[in-house]
Amino acid sequence: HEDAFGLDRLYQLCQDLTPLLHGMRVGRVIARPFVGSVDEGFQRTKNRRDFAIAPPSPTLCDWAAADGRAVHTIGKIGDIFSMRGITRCKKGSDADLMDHLKAEVAEAPEGALIFANFVEFDTLYGHQRDVEGYARHLEWFDAQIGEFLTDVGSDDLVIFTADHGNDPTWQGSDHTRERVPVLFQNGTTGGMGHIMMQDVADIVATHLGISKH
Repeated sequence: HEDAFGLDRLYQLCQDLTPLLHGMRVGRVIARPFVGSVDEGFQRTKNRRDFAIAPPSPTLCDWAAADGRAVHTIGKIGDIFSMRGITRCKKGSDADLMDHLKAEVAEAPEGALIFANFVEFDTLYGHQRDVEGYARHLEWFDAQIGEFLTDVGSDDLVIFTADHGNDPTWQGSDHTRERVPVLFQNGTTGGMGHIMMQDVADIVATHLGISKH
Protein backbone atom coordinates (compact mmCIF):
# COMPACT_ATOMS: atom_id res chain seq x y z
CA HIS A 1 0.00 0.00 0.00
CA GLU A 2 1.55 3.29 -1.09
CA ASP A 3 0.39 5.13 2.04
CA ALA A 4 0.56 2.40 4.69
CA PHE A 5 3.76 0.71 3.51
CA GLY A 6 5.35 3.44 1.40
CA LEU A 7 6.37 3.46 -2.25
CA ASP A 8 10.10 3.98 -1.68
CA ARG A 9 10.10 1.24 0.94
CA LEU A 10 8.41 -1.15 -1.49
CA TYR A 11 10.93 -0.39 -4.23
CA GLN A 12 13.82 -0.89 -1.81
CA LEU A 13 12.41 -4.20 -0.58
CA CYS A 14 12.04 -5.50 -4.13
CA GLN A 15 15.50 -4.25 -5.09
CA ASP A 16 17.06 -5.98 -2.06
CA LEU A 17 15.30 -9.28 -2.86
CA THR A 18 16.09 -9.18 -6.56
CA PRO A 19 19.67 -10.61 -6.52
CA LEU A 20 18.55 -13.57 -4.37
CA LEU A 21 15.60 -14.40 -6.61
CA HIS A 22 17.53 -13.86 -9.84
CA GLY A 23 20.05 -16.35 -8.48
CA MET A 24 17.16 -18.83 -8.29
CA ARG A 25 16.27 -18.00 -11.93
CA VAL A 26 13.11 -16.10 -11.00
CA GLY A 27 12.68 -13.84 -14.00
CA ARG A 28 11.18 -10.74 -12.38
CA VAL A 29 10.44 -9.20 -9.01
CA ILE A 30 7.45 -6.90 -9.54
CA ALA A 31 6.47 -4.03 -7.27
CA ARG A 32 2.68 -3.61 -7.62
CA PRO A 33 1.71 -0.68 -5.39
CA PHE A 34 -1.93 0.11 -4.68
CA VAL A 35 -4.08 2.59 -2.74
CA GLY A 36 -7.51 2.51 -1.14
CA SER A 37 -9.23 0.93 1.85
CA VAL A 38 -11.43 -2.01 2.80
CA ASP A 39 -14.49 0.24 2.77
CA GLU A 40 -13.73 2.03 -0.51
CA GLY A 41 -11.95 -0.79 -2.32
CA PHE A 42 -8.36 -1.04 -3.53
CA GLN A 43 -6.84 0.05 -6.82
CA ARG A 44 -3.38 -0.42 -8.27
CA THR A 45 -1.49 2.74 -9.18
CA LYS A 46 0.68 3.47 -12.21
CA ASN A 47 3.84 3.19 -10.07
CA ARG A 48 4.50 -0.46 -10.88
CA ARG A 49 8.17 -1.32 -11.29
CA ASP A 50 9.71 -4.54 -12.60
CA PHE A 51 13.15 -5.73 -11.49
CA ALA A 52 13.95 -8.17 -14.31
CA ILE A 53 16.77 -10.61 -14.78
CA ALA A 54 19.08 -9.56 -17.60
CA PRO A 55 18.30 -11.24 -20.93
CA PRO A 56 20.57 -14.29 -21.41
CA SER A 57 21.53 -13.22 -24.94
CA PRO A 58 21.26 -10.09 -27.11
CA THR A 59 17.73 -8.95 -27.92
CA LEU A 60 16.28 -6.80 -30.68
CA CYS A 61 16.99 -3.75 -28.50
CA ASP A 62 20.67 -4.75 -28.28
CA TRP A 63 20.89 -5.34 -32.04
CA ALA A 64 19.42 -1.91 -32.76
CA ALA A 65 21.66 -0.14 -30.22
CA ALA A 66 24.76 -1.88 -31.59
CA ASP A 67 23.81 -0.55 -35.01
CA GLY A 68 23.67 2.98 -33.63
CA ARG A 69 19.87 3.23 -33.69
CA ALA A 70 17.79 5.10 -31.12
CA VAL A 71 15.75 2.65 -29.04
CA HIS A 72 12.85 4.44 -27.37
CA THR A 73 10.56 2.43 -25.10
CA ILE A 74 7.17 3.28 -23.64
CA GLY A 75 5.64 1.63 -20.58
CA LYS A 76 7.28 -1.28 -18.75
CA ILE A 77 9.51 -2.35 -21.65
CA GLY A 78 12.57 -0.76 -20.06
CA ASP A 79 12.03 -2.70 -16.85
CA ILE A 80 11.46 -6.02 -18.62
CA PHE A 81 14.67 -5.73 -20.65
CA SER A 82 16.68 -4.34 -17.71
CA MET A 83 17.19 -1.14 -19.78
CA ARG A 84 19.76 -3.00 -21.88
CA GLY A 85 20.15 -1.47 -25.32
CA ILE A 86 17.49 1.14 -24.53
CA THR A 87 18.13 4.82 -25.16
CA ARG A 88 15.24 6.19 -23.11
CA CYS A 89 12.01 5.06 -21.49
CA LYS A 90 8.76 6.91 -20.76
CA LYS A 91 6.05 5.70 -18.37
CA GLY A 92 2.59 6.61 -17.11
CA SER A 93 -1.04 5.59 -17.53
CA ASP A 94 -2.18 4.17 -20.85
CA ALA A 95 -3.42 7.65 -21.79
CA ASP A 96 0.04 9.03 -21.02
CA LEU A 97 1.67 6.21 -22.97
CA MET A 98 -0.47 6.92 -26.03
CA ASP A 99 0.62 10.57 -25.91
CA HIS A 100 4.24 9.43 -25.62
CA LEU A 101 3.81 7.07 -28.59
CA LYS A 102 2.37 9.79 -30.80
CA ALA A 103 5.18 12.16 -29.79
CA GLU A 104 7.83 9.54 -30.54
CA VAL A 105 6.50 8.97 -34.05
CA ALA A 106 6.74 12.71 -34.67
CA GLU A 107 10.10 13.31 -32.98
CA ALA A 108 12.19 10.11 -33.03
CA PRO A 109 15.15 10.08 -35.45
CA GLU A 110 14.92 8.15 -38.69
CA GLY A 111 15.58 4.44 -38.25
CA ALA A 112 14.59 4.43 -34.57
CA LEU A 113 13.00 1.45 -32.85
CA ILE A 114 9.94 2.47 -30.81
CA PHE A 115 8.68 -0.27 -28.47
CA ALA A 116 5.49 0.34 -26.46
CA ASN A 117 3.49 -1.70 -23.96
CA PHE A 118 -0.03 -0.75 -22.81
CA VAL A 119 -0.55 -2.53 -19.51
CA GLU A 120 -4.02 -1.45 -18.38
CA PHE A 121 -5.82 -3.98 -20.59
CA ASP A 122 -4.13 -6.56 -18.38
CA THR A 123 -4.01 -5.01 -14.93
CA LEU A 124 -7.25 -3.01 -14.79
CA TYR A 125 -9.60 -5.09 -16.92
CA GLY A 126 -8.28 -8.56 -17.79
CA HIS A 127 -7.23 -9.63 -14.30
CA GLN A 128 -10.30 -7.94 -12.84
CA ARG A 129 -12.58 -9.74 -15.33
CA ASP A 130 -14.15 -6.38 -16.13
CA VAL A 131 -15.76 -7.05 -19.51
CA GLU A 132 -17.39 -3.63 -19.89
CA GLY A 133 -14.21 -1.84 -18.84
CA TYR A 134 -12.19 -3.93 -21.29
CA ALA A 135 -14.62 -3.09 -24.09
CA ARG A 136 -14.47 0.64 -23.32
CA HIS A 137 -10.66 0.51 -23.28
CA LEU A 138 -10.62 -1.25 -26.66
CA GLU A 139 -12.88 1.45 -28.11
CA TRP A 140 -10.57 4.14 -26.72
CA PHE A 141 -7.49 2.36 -28.06
CA ASP A 142 -9.03 1.89 -31.53
CA ALA A 143 -9.87 5.59 -31.78
CA GLN A 144 -6.40 6.64 -30.63
CA ILE A 145 -4.62 4.21 -32.95
CA GLY A 146 -6.66 5.53 -35.87
CA GLU A 147 -5.21 8.99 -35.20
CA PHE A 148 -1.73 7.54 -34.63
CA LEU A 149 -1.65 5.70 -37.96
CA THR A 150 -2.33 8.90 -39.90
CA ASP A 151 1.08 10.16 -38.77
CA VAL A 152 2.98 6.96 -39.63
CA GLY A 153 5.20 7.21 -42.71
CA SER A 154 4.93 4.90 -45.71
CA ASP A 155 8.34 3.40 -44.87
CA ASP A 156 7.43 2.74 -41.23
CA LEU A 157 6.52 -0.72 -40.00
CA VAL A 158 3.88 -0.90 -37.26
CA ILE A 159 3.27 -4.18 -35.41
CA PHE A 160 0.51 -4.88 -32.89
CA THR A 161 0.72 -7.96 -30.68
CA ALA A 162 0.56 -9.16 -27.07
CA ASP A 163 2.60 -11.38 -24.78
CA HIS A 164 -0.39 -13.47 -23.67
CA GLY A 165 -4.17 -13.46 -23.54
CA ASN A 166 -6.23 -12.28 -20.60
CA ASP A 167 -9.82 -12.99 -21.54
CA PRO A 168 -12.08 -10.91 -19.23
CA THR A 169 -14.92 -13.41 -19.67
CA TRP A 170 -12.91 -16.39 -18.34
CA GLN A 171 -13.00 -17.76 -14.81
CA GLY A 172 -10.36 -16.87 -12.22
CA SER A 173 -8.09 -13.85 -12.41
CA ASP A 174 -4.94 -15.20 -14.08
CA HIS A 175 -3.71 -14.77 -17.65
CA THR A 176 -5.34 -16.91 -20.32
CA ARG A 177 -3.22 -18.66 -22.91
CA GLU A 178 -4.97 -18.42 -26.26
CA ARG A 179 -2.91 -17.45 -29.29
CA VAL A 180 -2.60 -13.70 -29.66
CA PRO A 181 -2.87 -11.67 -32.87
CA VAL A 182 0.18 -10.27 -34.64
CA LEU A 183 -0.91 -7.50 -37.02
CA PHE A 184 1.41 -5.63 -39.39
CA GLN A 185 0.98 -2.34 -41.21
CA ASN A 186 3.58 -0.98 -43.61
CA GLY A 187 1.58 0.08 -46.67
CA THR A 188 1.42 -3.39 -48.19
CA THR A 189 -0.80 -6.44 -47.91
CA GLY A 190 0.36 -9.90 -46.95
CA GLY A 191 -0.74 -13.38 -46.13
CA MET A 192 -2.01 -15.04 -42.98
CA GLY A 193 -0.46 -17.72 -40.82
CA HIS A 194 1.21 -18.55 -37.52
CA ILE A 195 4.55 -17.14 -36.38
CA MET A 196 6.61 -17.34 -33.20
CA MET A 197 7.44 -14.36 -30.99
CA GLN A 198 11.12 -14.51 -32.00
CA ASP A 199 10.00 -14.16 -35.62
CA VAL A 200 8.69 -10.69 -34.80
CA ALA A 201 12.19 -9.57 -33.78
CA ASP A 202 13.64 -11.02 -36.99
CA ILE A 203 11.04 -9.17 -39.09
CA VAL A 204 11.80 -5.85 -37.36
CA ALA A 205 15.55 -6.36 -37.73
CA THR A 206 15.15 -7.10 -41.44
CA HIS A 207 12.94 -4.04 -41.91
CA LEU A 208 15.49 -1.79 -40.17
CA GLY A 209 18.40 -3.38 -41.99
CA ILE A 210 20.30 -4.22 -38.81
CA SER A 211 22.39 -7.28 -38.14
CA LYS A 212 21.63 -9.77 -35.37
CA HIS A 213 24.76 -9.80 -33.21
